[in-house]
Amino acid sequence: MLHTEPVAINLDHGIDKHSALALSQSRGTELYDLFVMARRVREKFKGNKVDACSIINAKSGACPEDCSFCAQSAHSQTHAHVYPLLHKDHIMEAALFAKQHGVKRFCIVTSGKGPSNKELDKICHFVSELRKLEILPCATLGMLDPEKLSQLKESGLNRYHHNLETSEAFFSEICTTHTYQDKMKTIRAAKSLDLSLCSGGIFGLGESWEDRIEMAFALKEIGVDSVPINFLTPVKGTPLGDKAMLSPLDALKIIAIYRLILPDREIRVCGGRHMALRDLHSHIFTAGADGLLMGNYLTTQGRDPRDDVQMIQDMGLEI
Repeated sequence: MLHTEPVAINLDHGIDKHSALALSQSRGTELYDLFVMARRVREKFKGNKVDACSIINAKSGACPEDCSFCAQSAHSQTHAHVYPLLHKDHIMEAALFAKQHGVKRFCIVTSGKGPSNKELDKICHFVSELRKLEILPCATLGMLDPEKLSQLKESGLNRYHHNLETSEAFFSEICTTHTYQDKMKTIRAAKSLDLSLCSGGIFGLGESWEDRIEMAFALKEIGVDSVPINFLTPVKGTPLGDKAMLSPLDALKIIAIYRLILPDREIRVCGGRHMALRDLHSHIFTAGADGLLMGNYLTTQGRDPRDDVQMIQDMGLEI
Protein backbone atom coordinates (compact mmCIF):
# COMPACT_ATOMS: atom_id res chain seq x y z
CA MET A 1 0.00 0.00 0.00
CA LEU A 2 1.06 3.61 -0.48
CA HIS A 3 2.86 5.13 2.50
CA THR A 4 1.98 8.67 1.49
CA GLU A 5 -1.13 10.35 2.87
CA PRO A 6 -4.18 8.15 2.11
CA VAL A 7 -6.11 9.18 -0.99
CA ALA A 8 -9.53 8.29 -2.29
CA ILE A 9 -9.53 6.83 -5.80
CA ASN A 10 -12.78 7.43 -7.64
CA LEU A 11 -12.74 5.24 -10.75
CA ASP A 12 -15.56 7.19 -12.37
CA HIS A 13 -14.60 10.81 -11.70
CA GLY A 14 -10.90 10.79 -10.85
CA ILE A 15 -8.89 12.06 -7.89
CA ASP A 16 -8.90 15.61 -6.54
CA LYS A 17 -5.96 18.05 -6.42
CA HIS A 18 -5.13 17.23 -2.82
CA SER A 19 -4.88 13.53 -3.59
CA ALA A 20 -2.87 14.17 -6.76
CA LEU A 21 -0.32 16.24 -4.85
CA ALA A 22 -0.05 13.54 -2.20
CA LEU A 23 0.55 10.88 -4.85
CA SER A 24 3.19 13.04 -6.53
CA GLN A 25 5.37 12.43 -3.47
CA SER A 26 5.35 8.64 -4.00
CA ARG A 27 8.81 7.08 -3.83
CA GLY A 28 10.36 3.63 -4.06
CA THR A 29 7.92 0.74 -3.89
CA GLU A 30 5.06 3.23 -3.45
CA LEU A 31 5.46 4.07 -7.11
CA TYR A 32 4.55 0.55 -8.15
CA ASP A 33 1.38 0.70 -6.07
CA LEU A 34 0.58 3.93 -7.94
CA PHE A 35 1.17 2.26 -11.29
CA VAL A 36 -1.12 -0.64 -10.37
CA MET A 37 -3.93 1.80 -9.52
CA ALA A 38 -3.42 3.66 -12.80
CA ARG A 39 -3.40 0.43 -14.81
CA ARG A 40 -6.67 -0.67 -13.24
CA VAL A 41 -8.29 2.64 -14.18
CA ARG A 42 -6.97 2.33 -17.73
CA GLU A 43 -8.39 -1.18 -18.02
CA LYS A 44 -11.76 -0.04 -16.67
CA PHE A 45 -12.18 2.69 -19.28
CA LYS A 46 -9.96 1.60 -22.17
CA GLY A 47 -9.67 -2.17 -21.93
CA ASN A 48 -6.66 -3.55 -23.79
CA LYS A 49 -6.77 -1.14 -26.75
CA VAL A 50 -4.01 1.32 -27.68
CA ASP A 51 -4.95 4.33 -29.82
CA ALA A 52 -2.10 5.09 -32.25
CA CYS A 53 -1.60 8.36 -34.10
CA SER A 54 1.14 9.85 -36.27
CA ILE A 55 2.18 13.35 -37.36
CA ILE A 56 3.96 15.06 -40.21
CA ASN A 57 5.96 18.27 -39.88
CA ALA A 58 4.26 19.83 -42.90
CA LYS A 59 5.88 23.27 -42.56
CA SER A 60 9.07 23.63 -40.54
CA GLY A 61 11.07 26.32 -38.78
CA ALA A 62 11.28 30.14 -38.87
CA CYS A 63 8.54 30.44 -36.23
CA PRO A 64 8.22 33.98 -34.79
CA GLU A 65 7.16 32.67 -31.37
CA ASP A 66 9.82 32.36 -28.66
CA CYS A 67 8.81 29.09 -26.96
CA SER A 68 11.96 28.18 -25.03
CA PHE A 69 11.69 24.43 -25.69
CA CYS A 70 11.19 24.60 -29.45
CA ALA A 71 13.91 24.00 -32.03
CA GLN A 72 11.78 25.69 -34.71
CA SER A 73 11.72 29.11 -33.04
CA ALA A 74 13.44 31.86 -35.03
CA HIS A 75 14.66 33.17 -31.66
CA SER A 76 16.91 30.10 -31.24
CA GLN A 77 20.00 28.99 -33.15
CA THR A 78 19.43 25.34 -33.99
CA HIS A 79 19.90 23.01 -36.94
CA ALA A 80 16.16 22.46 -37.42
CA HIS A 81 15.10 22.27 -41.05
CA VAL A 82 13.29 25.26 -42.53
CA TYR A 83 10.89 24.63 -45.43
CA PRO A 84 7.47 25.82 -46.66
CA LEU A 85 4.26 23.81 -46.73
CA LEU A 86 4.85 20.37 -48.21
CA HIS A 87 3.21 19.10 -51.38
CA LYS A 88 0.10 16.96 -51.09
CA ASP A 89 1.87 13.86 -52.37
CA HIS A 90 4.35 13.99 -49.50
CA ILE A 91 1.51 14.27 -46.97
CA MET A 92 -0.42 11.35 -48.47
CA GLU A 93 2.66 9.12 -48.66
CA ALA A 94 3.37 9.67 -44.97
CA ALA A 95 -0.28 9.03 -44.07
CA LEU A 96 -0.35 5.75 -46.00
CA PHE A 97 2.83 4.59 -44.29
CA ALA A 98 1.29 5.36 -40.89
CA LYS A 99 -1.94 3.56 -41.77
CA GLN A 100 0.02 0.44 -42.75
CA HIS A 101 1.33 0.29 -39.16
CA GLY A 102 -2.07 0.44 -37.49
CA VAL A 103 -2.36 4.21 -37.08
CA LYS A 104 -5.93 5.46 -37.34
CA ARG A 105 -5.31 9.20 -36.84
CA PHE A 106 -2.90 11.41 -38.82
CA CYS A 107 -2.02 14.97 -37.84
CA ILE A 108 -0.78 17.77 -40.13
CA VAL A 109 1.51 20.09 -38.15
CA THR A 110 2.80 23.51 -39.25
CA SER A 111 5.20 25.90 -37.55
CA GLY A 112 4.26 29.51 -36.88
CA LYS A 113 1.48 31.38 -35.17
CA GLY A 114 -1.02 30.21 -37.77
CA PRO A 115 -1.32 29.48 -41.52
CA SER A 116 -2.02 32.08 -44.18
CA ASN A 117 -5.34 31.90 -46.00
CA LYS A 118 -3.59 30.32 -48.98
CA GLU A 119 -1.90 27.73 -46.77
CA LEU A 120 -5.17 26.99 -45.00
CA ASP A 121 -6.91 26.32 -48.33
CA LYS A 122 -4.21 23.77 -49.17
CA ILE A 123 -4.41 22.15 -45.75
CA CYS A 124 -8.19 21.84 -46.08
CA HIS A 125 -7.59 19.98 -49.34
CA PHE A 126 -5.10 17.70 -47.55
CA VAL A 127 -7.74 16.99 -44.90
CA SER A 128 -10.31 16.04 -47.54
CA GLU A 129 -7.79 13.69 -49.18
CA LEU A 130 -6.97 12.05 -45.84
CA ARG A 131 -10.66 11.26 -45.41
CA LYS A 132 -10.54 9.35 -48.69
CA LEU A 133 -7.78 7.18 -47.21
CA GLU A 134 -10.13 6.29 -44.33
CA ILE A 135 -7.81 7.82 -41.78
CA LEU A 136 -8.96 10.38 -39.20
CA PRO A 137 -7.51 13.83 -39.99
CA CYS A 138 -6.06 15.95 -37.19
CA ALA A 139 -4.30 19.32 -37.43
CA THR A 140 -1.88 21.39 -35.35
CA LEU A 141 -1.76 24.81 -36.96
CA GLY A 142 -1.26 27.24 -34.10
CA MET A 143 -3.76 29.79 -32.85
CA LEU A 144 -6.84 29.83 -35.06
CA ASP A 145 -10.10 31.76 -34.89
CA PRO A 146 -13.55 30.12 -35.17
CA GLU A 147 -13.83 30.97 -38.88
CA LYS A 148 -10.64 29.10 -39.82
CA LEU A 149 -11.48 26.19 -37.54
CA SER A 150 -14.94 26.00 -39.12
CA GLN A 151 -13.33 25.88 -42.57
CA LEU A 152 -11.20 22.95 -41.44
CA LYS A 153 -14.19 21.15 -39.97
CA GLU A 154 -16.16 21.57 -43.19
CA SER A 155 -13.26 19.97 -45.08
CA GLY A 156 -13.52 16.90 -42.83
CA LEU A 157 -11.22 17.64 -39.90
CA ASN A 158 -11.94 15.27 -37.01
CA ARG A 159 -9.67 16.65 -34.28
CA TYR A 160 -7.72 19.81 -33.51
CA HIS A 161 -4.57 19.67 -31.43
CA HIS A 162 -3.39 22.66 -29.41
CA ASN A 163 -1.28 22.14 -26.30
CA LEU A 164 -1.51 24.25 -23.17
CA GLU A 165 2.15 23.20 -22.66
CA THR A 166 2.17 23.86 -18.89
CA SER A 167 0.23 25.59 -16.11
CA GLU A 168 -1.04 29.15 -16.46
CA ALA A 169 1.24 30.23 -13.59
CA PHE A 170 4.38 28.84 -15.26
CA PHE A 171 3.56 29.69 -18.87
CA SER A 172 5.33 33.07 -18.98
CA GLU A 173 8.56 31.30 -18.00
CA ILE A 174 8.60 29.41 -21.32
CA CYS A 175 7.00 31.87 -23.75
CA THR A 176 6.58 35.65 -23.96
CA THR A 177 5.26 36.19 -27.50
CA HIS A 178 1.80 34.83 -26.71
CA THR A 179 -0.08 34.03 -23.53
CA TYR A 180 -1.80 31.09 -21.91
CA GLN A 181 -5.11 32.88 -22.51
CA ASP A 182 -4.29 33.20 -26.21
CA LYS A 183 -4.06 29.42 -26.28
CA MET A 184 -7.31 29.07 -24.39
CA LYS A 185 -9.12 31.16 -27.02
CA THR A 186 -8.20 28.64 -29.72
CA ILE A 187 -9.10 25.69 -27.49
CA ARG A 188 -12.49 27.16 -26.61
CA ALA A 189 -13.15 27.92 -30.27
CA ALA A 190 -12.42 24.31 -31.24
CA LYS A 191 -14.71 23.04 -28.45
CA SER A 192 -17.50 25.40 -29.52
CA LEU A 193 -17.44 23.81 -32.98
CA ASP A 194 -17.64 20.28 -31.52
CA LEU A 195 -14.25 19.34 -32.91
CA SER A 196 -12.54 16.55 -31.00
CA LEU A 197 -9.83 18.23 -28.95
CA CYS A 198 -6.30 17.06 -28.21
CA SER A 199 -4.42 19.15 -25.67
CA GLY A 200 -1.65 18.46 -23.19
CA GLY A 201 1.87 19.64 -22.64
CA ILE A 202 5.58 19.15 -22.21
CA PHE A 203 7.16 17.97 -18.98
CA GLY A 204 10.67 18.67 -17.78
CA LEU A 205 10.66 22.39 -18.56
CA GLY A 206 11.47 23.31 -14.98
CA GLU A 207 7.85 23.21 -13.81
CA SER A 208 6.81 22.03 -10.34
CA TRP A 209 4.47 19.17 -9.49
CA GLU A 210 1.90 21.82 -8.64
CA ASP A 211 2.21 23.13 -12.22
CA ARG A 212 1.78 19.64 -13.66
CA ILE A 213 -1.32 18.98 -11.61
CA GLU A 214 -2.82 22.41 -12.31
CA MET A 215 -2.54 21.74 -16.04
CA ALA A 216 -4.22 18.35 -15.64
CA PHE A 217 -7.21 19.92 -13.91
CA ALA A 218 -7.37 22.71 -16.50
CA LEU A 219 -7.57 20.03 -19.21
CA LYS A 220 -10.25 18.21 -17.23
CA GLU A 221 -12.32 21.40 -16.92
CA ILE A 222 -11.99 22.04 -20.67
CA GLY A 223 -13.15 18.50 -21.42
CA VAL A 224 -10.39 17.47 -23.82
CA ASP A 225 -10.64 14.09 -25.53
CA SER A 226 -6.94 13.28 -25.78
CA VAL A 227 -4.05 14.36 -23.55
CA PRO A 228 -0.61 14.20 -25.20
CA ILE A 229 2.21 13.80 -22.68
CA ASN A 230 5.55 14.96 -24.08
CA PHE A 231 8.93 14.90 -22.36
CA LEU A 232 11.41 17.64 -23.09
CA THR A 233 14.24 16.63 -25.38
CA PRO A 234 16.78 19.43 -24.81
CA VAL A 235 17.98 20.89 -28.13
CA LYS A 236 21.23 22.81 -28.26
CA GLY A 237 20.64 26.40 -29.26
CA THR A 238 17.35 26.72 -27.39
CA PRO A 239 17.09 28.35 -23.93
CA LEU A 240 16.44 24.88 -22.45
CA GLY A 241 19.21 23.19 -24.41
CA ASP A 242 21.20 22.31 -21.29
CA LYS A 243 18.24 21.07 -19.25
CA ALA A 244 18.53 17.56 -17.82
CA MET A 245 15.86 15.10 -18.93
CA LEU A 246 13.35 13.70 -16.50
CA SER A 247 14.13 10.34 -14.94
CA PRO A 248 12.17 7.34 -16.27
CA LEU A 249 10.31 6.89 -12.97
CA ASP A 250 9.28 10.56 -12.85
CA ALA A 251 8.02 10.26 -16.42
CA LEU A 252 5.95 7.20 -15.48
CA LYS A 253 4.65 8.94 -12.36
CA ILE A 254 3.33 11.80 -14.53
CA ILE A 255 1.51 9.33 -16.78
CA ALA A 256 -0.03 7.52 -13.80
CA ILE A 257 -1.25 10.65 -12.03
CA TYR A 258 -2.73 12.03 -15.24
CA ARG A 259 -4.62 8.75 -15.70
CA LEU A 260 -6.04 9.02 -12.18
CA ILE A 261 -7.07 12.67 -12.68
CA LEU A 262 -8.52 12.04 -16.16
CA PRO A 263 -9.74 8.44 -15.89
CA ASP A 264 -11.76 8.21 -19.12
CA ARG A 265 -9.63 10.40 -21.40
CA GLU A 266 -6.99 9.24 -23.88
CA ILE A 267 -3.60 9.51 -22.20
CA ARG A 268 -1.24 9.61 -25.17
CA VAL A 269 2.54 9.38 -24.72
CA CYS A 270 4.30 11.37 -27.42
CA GLY A 271 7.54 13.30 -27.96
CA GLY A 272 10.68 12.32 -26.08
CA ARG A 273 9.23 9.06 -24.78
CA HIS A 274 11.96 6.64 -25.81
CA MET A 275 14.70 9.01 -24.62
CA ALA A 276 13.13 9.83 -21.24
CA LEU A 277 11.88 6.32 -20.46
CA ARG A 278 14.83 4.32 -21.80
CA ASP A 279 14.57 0.68 -20.62
CA LEU A 280 11.24 1.36 -18.88
CA HIS A 281 9.55 2.35 -22.12
CA SER A 282 6.97 -0.44 -22.20
CA HIS A 283 5.84 0.48 -18.67
CA ILE A 284 3.89 3.43 -20.05
CA PHE A 285 0.93 1.05 -20.36
CA THR A 286 1.43 -0.31 -16.86
CA ALA A 287 1.35 3.32 -15.68
CA GLY A 288 -1.98 3.97 -17.38
CA ALA A 289 -1.31 5.20 -20.93
CA ASP A 290 -3.64 4.04 -23.68
CA GLY A 291 -2.37 6.13 -26.60
CA LEU A 292 0.86 6.50 -28.52
CA LEU A 293 2.34 8.86 -31.08
CA MET A 294 4.16 6.61 -33.53
CA GLY A 295 6.90 7.54 -35.99
CA ASN A 296 9.03 10.69 -35.99
CA TYR A 297 8.30 13.83 -34.01
CA LEU A 298 8.61 17.39 -35.30
CA THR A 299 12.39 17.86 -35.28
CA THR A 300 13.61 14.68 -33.58
CA GLN A 301 13.56 11.07 -34.68
CA GLY A 302 11.14 8.62 -33.11
CA ARG A 303 11.18 4.84 -32.91
CA ASP A 304 10.60 2.51 -35.80
CA PRO A 305 6.80 1.93 -35.86
CA ARG A 306 7.44 -1.80 -36.14
CA ASP A 307 9.16 -1.70 -32.75
CA ASP A 308 6.16 0.06 -31.23
CA VAL A 309 3.75 -2.47 -32.72
CA GLN A 310 5.86 -5.28 -31.28
CA MET A 311 5.99 -3.57 -27.87
CA ILE A 312 2.21 -3.23 -27.82
CA GLN A 313 1.76 -6.89 -28.71
CA ASP A 314 4.36 -7.98 -26.15
CA MET A 315 2.34 -6.19 -23.47
CA GLY A 316 -0.77 -8.19 -24.41
CA LEU A 317 -2.48 -5.12 -25.93
CA GLU A 318 -3.99 -4.32 -29.33
CA ILE A 319 -3.81 -1.28 -31.61
